[in-house]
Amino acid sequence: MLTQQHEDNQMTKTAFIFPGQGAQSVGMGKDLYDNFETAKEVFDKADEILGKSITTICFEGPDEDLKQTINTQPAILTTSIAALETLKSKINIKAEFVAGHSLGEYGALYESGVLTLETALKLISKRAELMSIASSKTTGGAMAAVLNCDSAKLQECLEEASKTAYVSVANYNSPDQVVITGESEGINKASELLIEAGAKRVIPLAVSGAFHSELMHSAGEEFAKYLKGFSLNDANISVITNVDAEITTNADDFKSKMSQQIYSSVYWTQTIQKMIENGVDTFIEIGPGKVLAGLNRKINAEVKTYNVFDKASLEACIEAINLQLV
Repeated sequence: MLTQQHEDNQMTKTAFIFPGQGAQSVGMGKDLYDNFETAKEVFDKADEILGKSITTICFEGPDEDLKQTINTQPAILTTSIAALETLKSKINIKAEFVAGHSLGEYGALYESGVLTLETALKLISKRAELMSIASSKTTGGAMAAVLNCDSAKLQECLEEASKTAYVSVANYNSPDQVVITGESEGINKASELLIEAGAKRVIPLAVSGAFHSELMHSAGEEFAKYLKGFSLNDANISVITNVDAEITTNADDFKSKMSQQIYSSVYWTQTIQKMIENGVDTFIEIGPGKVLAGLNRKINAEVKTYNVFDKASLEACIEAINLQLV
């Protein structure tokens, strides 16, 4: 376990964090696939489990296909698990905490032993399918990123905008970035009010629906039914769950929270803060992109965050971790 004693008697604690939708890019994972047998095994197994070439979608796209929720979610999860297994094959490392942003939570559940690779991929594929169906049935769903807005004013604006149409918070990404979600009229009204209240910017997001909102409730209910056919394990690593930013290890709790997560807010800022409160000072973002590393800098600039998404970043991470433990 990567909890090593330094000469100054200070302990370092590490957490693995896994990215969510929006981190994808055509070509992701190919460098790992080409250079490491461990990564190749994960991708090949994913193709077999999913019954389609998620490898081709990751490596070749096209971008329009990769952006489709039904492809994005299993593609990011596969790439993240391939990066994770490659990292563990190169250095003796085990995190004390794990968490993932939205779909990234499935990477955390895999690493903590709650889900097998097969179960994780089957569940994320079904989750993506149900979210896509819910989006297609709900016209006018939208999302927007809100930058630099006082939290009290944010709440006031959302309450006022909700009188026009449904709107709520999808993601608490960092102290200066939240994502709002809901019906288009509600998002538009909230955007106007937020700018008037002093928000730096409100940026409409190119998404196909109002994810992490009550408009996804039907997807959450259907997913709960689907989950009944699977056996989950208790976690062997503490998981900080999206829906409440609380430490979770019980299999039954995960079943409840996994369905809730589809239509609930993602408490990401609070998740990172919870791990820091429990002594974590080193984070490794495992999967495509560097989105979570960027959010970490906004949440707490003092913690270290490394990335693993290709051969170069893997080697840089291993070198940095080894130096940190000297």
